[in-house]
Amino acid sequence: MKNHYQILIVGGGNAGISVAAQLLLKDPNLDIGILEPSDKHYYQPAWTLVGGGQFNVADTVREQSDVMPDNVEWIRKYADTFTPEKNTVITRDQIAFTYDYLVVSPGIQLRWEWVEGLQETLGKNNVCSNYSFDQCTYTWDVVKDFNGGTALFTSPGTPVKCGGAPQKIMYLASDIFNRKGVLKNTNVEFCNAGKVIFGVKKYAKTLQKVVDNYGIKANHRHDLIKIDGPNKKATFKVTDSEGKTSEVVKDFDLIHVTPPQSAPEFIIHSPLADEKGWIDVNKYTMQHKRYNNIFGLGDATNTPNAKTGAAVRKQAPVVVQNLLALMNNLPLPAQYNGYGSCPLVTGIGKLILAEFDYEGQPAESFPFDQSQERFSMYMLKKNVLPWMYWNKILKGTA
Repeated sequence: MKNHYQILIVGGGNAGISVAAQLLLKDPNLDIGILEPSDKHYYQPAWTLVGGGQFNVADTVREQSDVMPDNVEWIRKYADTFTPEKNTVITRDQIAFTYDYLVVSPGIQLRWEWVEGLQETLGKNNVCSNYSFDQCTYTWDVVKDFNGGTALFTSPGTPVKCGGAPQKIMYLASDIFNRKGVLKNTNVEFCNAGKVIFGVKKYAKTLQKVVDNYGIKANHRHDLIKIDGPNKKATFKVTDSEGKTSEVVKDFDLIHVTPPQSAPEFIIHSPLADEKGWIDVNKYTMQHKRYNNIFGLGDATNTPNAKTGAAVRKQAPVVVQNLLALMNNLPLPAQYNGYGSCPLVTGIGKLILAEFDYEGQPAESFPFDQSQERFSMYMLKKNVLPWMYWNKILKGTA
């Protein structure tokens, strides 16, 4: 294995693979290495449907070797330290790799440990989460066997990947409870650290109707800080309108937890990070603000968009165009407008396709009102988007 690459990519998830594939379609002679330690590659957006009993978890995973682009050197190591002044990345086992250009897309880190007691009880005591391949099937076990009581669904105060996911499983579960005849005996509560149900008013209006129809109680400014699985008690930090905080303990029979999240630790402590630990890039060009030969994309950057796979799909061609322009000493031609998409499942066979930009304005793809629940959009999420991911996005053709 060599130690220098024309283009080095840190992260072999959606973002890193897509960029590499698109670069090679533009120029098959590019010399590209991808630092990625995992031997499995996951299609994470389907885990919501797994947790709702609507998707096979086995169809959400493939071998990393099967999705790695041809003509890319796969470096199966953990990136650990960046020395951008020397164009160097050092791995966890202290091997140095140098580059002419660097693309950083390591994804987001789940912080289970930030909720006291969560790691000890996750996957038992009816404490579940769709944010892990290993855990989302337990969500379905809990949901299908639920016969009434209090069901809590949490959303933390940190940025999270797929910001709609904490709600999607709540709506799916409520639909399933209703079909089983137990919803009338169930107290469903959304414990959300944020201030509103959704940040874009057009979609929030419809989601409020969904919440009302299921009889869900929305508890805003409630951030989960502690969980006692055996005794089925959840503690929330509650912030009032004046910024004062207090703690509230809620009993539960079922709780779905969305863990707090952050940039990966090796990014937080690197010179690439901003003051909050995210990769510091220009939100339009995706070029690093201090190091011109570095680009970032995906969930670990500080771009103020929804952290979704749909955002990556729009960011990747911007990075590719601008990187190739930089390599040819040309001005950077492409700009990312903050596009994000949340396919909001509101029940079995029902979905609101929210699409919006940096300004929080709808940026819809179809010639109809996407704020309405539609079966066609549900089938898009369940059948079309997974196929598109494996067969088009990761191959650089979508």
